[in-house]
Amino acid sequence: MPCSVVVMVREVSVRTVLNRHRRRDEWFLDDYSVNPYRLCEFNCVYCYIHGGRYGAPRELTVKVNAPAVLNGELSRYARRGMYGFIALASATEPWMRLEERYEVTRRCLEAILRHRFPVHCLTKSPLILRDLDLLEKIDRVAVLPEDLKGVGRGVLVTFSLSTLDEDIARVFEPGAPSPWERLEALREVREAGFRAGAALIPVSPFISDSEAQLEEMVKAAKDHGADYVFAGPLTLYGEGKRLYYRVLKRLFPEFVPRYKRLFGGSFQPRRAYRRKLEATARALCSKYNVRYRVL
Repeated sequence: MPCSVVVMVREVSVRTVLNRHRRRDEWFLDDYSVNPYRLCEFNCVYCYIHGGRYGAPRELTVKVNAPAVLNGELSRYARRGMYGFIALASATEPWMRLEERYEVTRRCLEAILRHRFPVHCLTKSPLILRDLDLLEKIDRVAVLPEDLKGVGRGVLVTFSLSTLDEDIARVFEPGAPSPWERLEALREVREAGFRAGAALIPVSPFISDSEAQLEEMVKAAKDHGADYVFAGPLTLYGEGKRLYYRVLKRLFPEFVPRYKRLFGGSFQPRRAYRRKLEATARALCSKYNVRYRVL
Protein backbone atom coordinates (compact mmCIF):
# COMPACT_ATOMS: atom_id res chain seq x y z
CA MET A 1 0.00 0.00 0.00
CA PRO A 2 1.56 3.32 -1.05
CA CYS A 3 0.94 5.22 2.16
CA SER A 4 0.85 4.76 5.91
CA VAL A 5 -1.20 1.76 6.98
CA VAL A 6 -3.80 1.92 9.72
CA VAL A 7 -2.69 -0.74 12.18
CA MET A 8 -5.47 -0.64 14.75
CA VAL A 9 -8.69 1.07 15.79
CA ARG A 10 -8.78 2.90 19.11
CA GLU A 11 -11.84 4.20 20.92
CA VAL A 12 -11.44 7.45 22.84
CA SER A 13 -13.58 9.93 24.72
CA VAL A 14 -13.03 13.60 23.96
CA ARG A 15 -13.78 16.82 25.79
CA THR A 16 -14.54 18.84 22.68
CA VAL A 17 -15.38 18.00 19.07
CA LEU A 18 -16.69 21.24 17.57
CA ASN A 19 -13.99 23.50 16.12
CA ARG A 20 -14.98 27.13 15.66
CA HIS A 21 -12.97 28.90 12.97
CA ARG A 22 -11.53 32.38 13.36
CA ARG A 23 -13.03 33.21 10.00
CA ARG A 24 -15.33 31.46 7.59
CA ASP A 25 -13.74 29.18 5.02
CA GLU A 26 -14.25 30.89 1.65
CA TRP A 27 -14.37 27.61 -0.29
CA PHE A 28 -16.68 25.51 1.89
CA LEU A 29 -18.51 28.35 3.72
CA ASP A 30 -18.09 26.67 7.11
CA ASP A 31 -17.74 28.52 10.40
CA TYR A 32 -17.32 25.26 12.31
CA SER A 33 -15.97 21.78 11.68
CA VAL A 34 -16.55 18.39 13.29
CA ASN A 35 -14.32 15.35 12.88
CA PRO A 36 -15.89 12.22 14.43
CA TYR A 37 -12.74 10.19 13.71
CA ARG A 38 -8.99 10.74 13.62
CA LEU A 39 -7.19 9.42 10.57
CA CYS A 40 -9.15 7.53 7.92
CA GLU A 41 -9.44 4.12 6.31
CA PHE A 42 -9.03 5.59 2.84
CA ASN A 43 -5.29 6.29 3.38
CA CYS A 44 -4.99 8.94 0.67
CA VAL A 45 -1.31 9.63 0.00
CA TYR A 46 -1.87 13.37 -0.40
CA CYS A 47 -3.98 13.84 2.76
CA TYR A 48 -2.74 16.87 4.68
CA ILE A 49 -3.22 15.21 8.08
CA HIS A 50 0.03 13.32 7.38
CA GLY A 51 1.89 16.59 7.72
CA GLY A 52 2.11 19.84 9.62
CA ARG A 53 0.87 19.93 13.19
CA TYR A 54 -0.95 16.63 12.73
CA GLY A 55 2.30 14.65 12.53
CA ALA A 56 1.95 11.18 11.03
CA PRO A 57 -0.80 9.36 12.97
CA ARG A 58 -1.09 5.60 12.53
CA GLU A 59 -4.06 4.77 14.74
CA LEU A 60 -7.55 5.14 13.38
CA THR A 61 -9.40 6.65 16.31
CA VAL A 62 -13.15 6.72 16.97
CA LYS A 63 -14.41 9.56 19.14
CA VAL A 64 -17.13 7.45 20.72
CA ASN A 65 -18.69 10.25 22.78
CA ALA A 66 -18.54 12.83 19.98
CA PRO A 67 -22.34 13.04 19.48
CA ALA A 68 -23.02 13.78 23.16
CA VAL A 69 -20.21 16.33 23.35
CA LEU A 70 -21.37 17.98 20.12
CA ASN A 71 -24.91 18.20 21.45
CA GLY A 72 -23.73 20.23 24.43
CA GLU A 73 -21.48 22.48 22.35
CA LEU A 74 -24.16 23.24 19.78
CA SER A 75 -26.67 23.95 22.52
CA ARG A 76 -24.46 26.76 23.84
CA TYR A 77 -23.91 28.32 20.41
CA ALA A 78 -27.59 27.99 19.46
CA ARG A 79 -28.67 29.84 22.61
CA ARG A 80 -26.43 32.72 21.54
CA GLY A 81 -27.75 32.64 17.96
CA MET A 82 -24.29 31.81 16.59
CA TYR A 83 -25.43 29.71 13.64
CA GLY A 84 -23.10 28.76 10.81
CA PHE A 85 -22.30 25.90 8.48
CA ILE A 86 -20.56 22.93 10.07
CA ALA A 87 -18.07 21.12 7.84
CA LEU A 88 -18.47 17.40 8.38
CA ALA A 89 -15.61 16.65 8.16
CA SER A 90 -12.45 18.66 7.55
CA ALA A 91 -9.72 16.19 8.55
CA THR A 92 -11.19 12.71 8.16
CA GLU A 93 -13.80 10.80 6.14
CA PRO A 94 -17.06 10.91 8.10
CA TRP A 95 -18.64 8.06 6.10
CA MET A 96 -15.81 5.52 5.99
CA ARG A 97 -16.64 1.83 6.32
CA LEU A 98 -16.09 1.91 10.08
CA GLU A 99 -19.03 4.31 10.34
CA GLU A 100 -21.35 1.40 9.46
CA ARG A 101 -20.46 -0.12 12.82
CA TYR A 102 -20.12 2.94 15.05
CA GLU A 103 -22.67 5.37 13.54
CA VAL A 104 -20.84 8.27 15.20
CA THR A 105 -21.38 10.52 12.18
CA ARG A 106 -25.07 9.68 12.03
CA ARG A 107 -25.51 10.51 15.70
CA CYS A 108 -23.61 13.78 15.17
CA LEU A 109 -26.12 14.61 12.45
CA GLU A 110 -28.92 14.00 14.96
CA ALA A 111 -27.33 16.59 17.27
CA ILE A 112 -26.94 19.02 14.36
CA LEU A 113 -30.62 18.53 13.50
CA ARG A 114 -31.68 19.02 17.12
CA HIS A 115 -30.02 22.44 17.22
CA ARG A 116 -30.86 23.41 13.62
CA PHE A 117 -27.35 24.11 12.34
CA PRO A 118 -26.64 23.95 8.59
CA VAL A 119 -24.08 21.35 7.52
CA HIS A 120 -21.67 20.96 4.62
CA CYS A 121 -20.94 17.26 4.09
CA LEU A 122 -17.49 16.62 2.61
CA THR A 123 -17.02 13.03 1.50
CA LYS A 124 -15.68 10.44 -0.89
CA SER A 125 -18.18 7.83 0.25
CA PRO A 126 -21.53 6.55 -1.03
CA LEU A 127 -22.35 5.63 2.59
CA ILE A 128 -23.69 9.17 2.94
CA LEU A 129 -26.79 7.89 1.15
CA ARG A 130 -27.71 6.05 4.36
CA ASP A 131 -28.24 9.39 6.10
CA LEU A 132 -30.33 11.23 3.55
CA ASP A 133 -33.33 10.97 5.88
CA LEU A 134 -31.59 13.08 8.54
CA LEU A 135 -30.08 15.41 5.98
CA GLU A 136 -33.51 16.09 4.48
CA LYS A 137 -34.75 17.25 7.88
CA ILE A 138 -31.68 19.41 8.48
CA ASP A 139 -32.10 20.93 5.02
CA ARG A 140 -35.63 22.05 5.93
CA VAL A 141 -35.08 23.44 9.42
CA ALA A 142 -31.50 24.73 9.56
CA VAL A 143 -30.97 28.38 10.47
CA LEU A 144 -28.60 30.11 8.05
CA PRO A 145 -26.42 33.08 9.03
CA GLU A 146 -27.84 36.33 7.66
CA ASP A 147 -24.97 36.80 5.19
CA LEU A 148 -25.40 33.27 3.80
CA LYS A 149 -29.14 33.44 3.15
CA GLY A 150 -28.23 33.36 -0.54
CA VAL A 151 -27.16 29.73 -0.21
CA GLY A 152 -30.82 28.96 0.31
CA ARG A 153 -30.27 25.47 1.71
CA GLY A 154 -29.37 23.99 5.08
CA VAL A 155 -27.38 21.12 3.59
CA LEU A 156 -24.57 21.09 1.06
CA VAL A 157 -22.94 17.85 -0.10
CA THR A 158 -19.57 17.94 -1.83
CA PHE A 159 -17.86 14.85 -3.22
CA SER A 160 -14.11 15.17 -3.71
CA LEU A 161 -12.39 13.87 -6.83
CA SER A 162 -8.72 14.05 -7.72
CA THR A 163 -8.93 12.04 -10.93
CA LEU A 164 -11.33 9.89 -12.95
CA ASP A 165 -8.57 7.43 -13.84
CA GLU A 166 -9.17 4.42 -11.60
CA ASP A 167 -5.56 3.25 -11.83
CA ILE A 168 -4.29 6.62 -10.60
CA ALA A 169 -6.99 6.71 -7.93
CA ARG A 170 -5.86 3.33 -6.60
CA VAL A 171 -2.32 4.68 -6.24
CA PHE A 172 -3.19 7.90 -4.42
CA GLU A 173 -6.49 6.93 -2.75
CA PRO A 174 -5.98 3.20 -2.12
CA GLY A 175 -8.82 2.66 0.33
CA ALA A 176 -11.41 5.03 -1.12
CA PRO A 177 -14.45 4.23 -3.26
CA SER A 178 -13.74 4.64 -6.96
CA PRO A 179 -14.30 8.05 -8.58
CA TRP A 180 -17.24 6.67 -10.52
CA GLU A 181 -18.88 5.33 -7.36
CA ARG A 182 -18.66 8.84 -5.95
CA LEU A 183 -20.21 10.32 -9.06
CA GLU A 184 -23.10 7.86 -8.89
CA ALA A 185 -23.63 8.81 -5.25
CA LEU A 186 -23.59 12.47 -6.33
CA ARG A 187 -26.33 11.69 -8.84
CA GLU A 188 -28.45 10.03 -6.13
CA VAL A 189 -27.96 12.92 -3.73
CA ARG A 190 -29.03 15.38 -6.41
CA GLU A 191 -32.02 13.24 -7.39
CA ALA A 192 -33.06 13.28 -3.72
CA GLY A 193 -33.31 17.07 -4.01
CA PHE A 194 -30.15 18.25 -2.28
CA ARG A 195 -27.72 20.91 -3.43
CA ALA A 196 -24.49 19.07 -4.21
CA GLY A 197 -21.33 19.35 -6.23
CA ALA A 198 -17.77 18.20 -6.76
CA ALA A 199 -14.45 19.47 -5.42
CA LEU A 200 -11.62 18.60 -7.78
CA ILE A 201 -9.14 18.61 -4.93
CA PRO A 202 -6.31 17.96 -5.01
CA VAL A 203 -5.36 18.17 -8.67
CA SER A 204 -1.95 16.51 -8.98
CA PRO A 205 0.57 18.32 -11.19
CA PHE A 206 1.47 16.46 -14.40
CA ILE A 207 -0.69 13.49 -13.29
CA SER A 208 -4.28 14.74 -13.30
CA ASP A 209 -4.04 18.42 -14.21
CA SER A 210 -4.11 18.56 -18.01
CA GLU A 211 -6.91 20.56 -19.57
CA ALA A 212 -8.32 17.36 -21.08
CA GLN A 213 -8.38 15.64 -17.67
CA LEU A 214 -9.95 18.65 -15.98
CA GLU A 215 -12.56 18.87 -18.72
CA GLU A 216 -13.38 15.18 -18.29
CA MET A 217 -13.95 15.72 -14.56
CA VAL A 218 -16.05 18.87 -14.98
CA LYS A 219 -18.18 17.22 -17.67
CA ALA A 220 -18.65 14.05 -15.59
CA ALA A 221 -19.69 16.11 -12.57
CA LYS A 222 -22.17 18.06 -14.67
CA ASP A 223 -23.51 14.85 -16.26
CA HIS A 224 -24.14 13.49 -12.76
CA GLY A 225 -26.10 16.56 -11.72
CA ALA A 226 -23.53 18.72 -9.93
CA ASP A 227 -24.77 22.18 -8.99
CA TYR A 228 -21.21 23.44 -8.62
CA VAL A 229 -17.61 22.44 -9.20
CA PHE A 230 -14.35 23.91 -7.96
CA ALA A 231 -10.72 22.89 -8.19
CA GLY A 232 -7.69 23.19 -5.95
CA PRO A 233 -4.03 22.24 -6.26
CA LEU A 234 -2.05 19.65 -4.37
CA THR A 235 -0.50 20.83 -1.09
CA LEU A 236 2.29 18.95 0.66
CA TYR A 237 3.29 19.27 4.30
CA GLY A 238 5.87 17.52 6.45
CA GLU A 239 5.52 13.75 6.51
CA GLY A 240 2.83 13.99 3.83
CA LYS A 241 5.37 15.47 1.44
CA ARG A 242 7.78 12.60 2.11
CA LEU A 243 5.04 10.04 1.54
CA TYR A 244 3.99 11.67 -1.72
CA TYR A 245 7.54 11.91 -3.06
CA ARG A 246 8.11 8.27 -2.16
CA VAL A 247 5.23 7.32 -4.48
CA LEU A 248 6.48 9.68 -7.19
CA LYS A 249 9.98 8.20 -7.11
CA ARG A 250 8.60 4.69 -7.37
CA LEU A 251 5.90 5.15 -9.99
CA PHE A 252 6.44 8.54 -11.66
CA PRO A 253 10.20 9.21 -11.36
CA GLU A 254 10.22 11.44 -14.43
CA PHE A 255 8.06 13.97 -12.56
CA VAL A 256 10.25 14.35 -9.48
CA PRO A 257 12.48 17.14 -10.88
CA ARG A 258 9.43 18.99 -12.21
CA TYR A 259 7.75 18.81 -8.79
CA LYS A 260 10.85 20.21 -7.11
CA ARG A 261 10.89 23.15 -9.51
CA LEU A 262 7.15 23.72 -9.19
CA PHE A 263 7.01 23.62 -5.39
CA GLY A 264 10.44 25.00 -4.57
CA GLY A 265 10.57 25.24 -0.79
CA SER A 266 6.82 25.83 -0.42
CA PHE A 267 3.94 23.57 0.59
CA GLN A 268 2.03 24.58 -2.56
CA PRO A 269 2.77 25.03 -6.27
CA ARG A 270 3.94 28.38 -7.58
CA ARG A 271 1.37 31.16 -7.90
CA ALA A 272 1.35 31.10 -11.71
CA TYR A 273 0.40 27.41 -11.66
CA ARG A 274 -2.41 28.01 -9.14
CA ARG A 275 -3.79 30.89 -11.18
CA LYS A 276 -3.74 28.87 -14.38
CA LEU A 277 -5.49 25.94 -12.69
CA GLU A 278 -8.29 28.15 -11.40
CA ALA A 279 -8.68 29.96 -14.72
CA THR A 280 -8.91 26.66 -16.58
CA ALA A 281 -11.46 25.24 -14.14
CA ARG A 282 -13.56 28.41 -14.30
CA ALA A 283 -13.56 28.36 -18.10
CA LEU A 284 -14.57 24.69 -18.18
CA CYS A 285 -17.40 25.31 -15.73
CA SER A 286 -18.61 28.13 -17.95
CA LYS A 287 -18.42 25.82 -20.97
CA TYR A 288 -20.56 23.17 -19.26
CA ASN A 289 -22.90 25.66 -17.58
CA VAL A 290 -22.10 24.67 -14.01
CA ARG A 291 -21.40 27.14 -11.21
CA TYR A 292 -17.78 27.56 -10.18
CA ARG A 293 -17.66 27.28 -6.36
CA VAL A 294 -20.67 27.13 -4.06
CA LEU A 295 -21.30 30.89 -4.11
